[in-house]
Amino acid sequence: MTDTPPPSVLALGPVLPVVVLGGGAGPAEAVPLARALVAGGLRAVEITLRTEGAVEAVRRVAAEVPRAVVGAGTVLTPEQAAAARDAGARFLVSPGWTDRLLAAAREAGVPLLPGVSTASEVMALLERGVTEMKFFPARAAGGPAYLRALASPLPRARFCPTGGIGPDSAADYLALPNVPCVGGSWMLPPEAVRARDWGRIERLAREAARLGAAAGTGTGAGGPASAGAGGAGVSAGGRCR
Repeated sequence: MTDTPPPSVLALGPVLPVVVLGGGAGPAEAVPLARALVAGGLRAVEITLRTEGAVEAVRRVAAEVPRAVVGAGTVLTPEQAAAARDAGARFLVSPGWTDRLLAAAREAGVPLLPGVSTASEVMALLERGVTEMKFFPARAAGGPAYLRALASPLPRARFCPTGGIGPDSAADYLALPNVPCVGGSWMLPPEAVRARDWGRIERLAREAARLGAAAGTGTGAGGPASAGAGGAGVSAGGRCR
């Protein structure tokens, strides 16, 4: 067993696209959508389990877009964690966390990025060996100012803020020492998805991919932003010891 940990979920790139299918877009559309994101430089793709067919979308992207690192978002139960793993998800994201969900992710062997919005939740995860977390809902929970306040007393914690983030605010988060990446869906305008305008999505993805360099980030917690983008595996704080 190697002493070198696999690349971190937070090091896959400065922006983690959050894909919510629906409105006429289903598993079939997830494949060209993921290809457009990858072509634009965003190789990590979170498909949320909020709609019917989302697990099948994960399965199709995992099978048909080999350059993508596909994950499942809005994972709420151990059963969803297992289904996403079986479909080919390489990481899991949740708006919150429970000990059952942490244990299920560990059992499934898939990294989990658990959600937090308070200092007490962060401390509880740090006690469990989890250092990488989703900060959600980012804007409503205090935004960059709140995360900046956490950096000094809780320096081991690293965050992917998600919720209410757009191209105008992403750089404020990425400039923080405890924020290697942000999550968002602004590069996936609903009208572009409905119109199957994959060229527009690719252009928006390319603009989002440049945000890390503009904010002076890209190394994050776990190595260069490109690390693991096409590798065998990823890790996250949810892999408890």
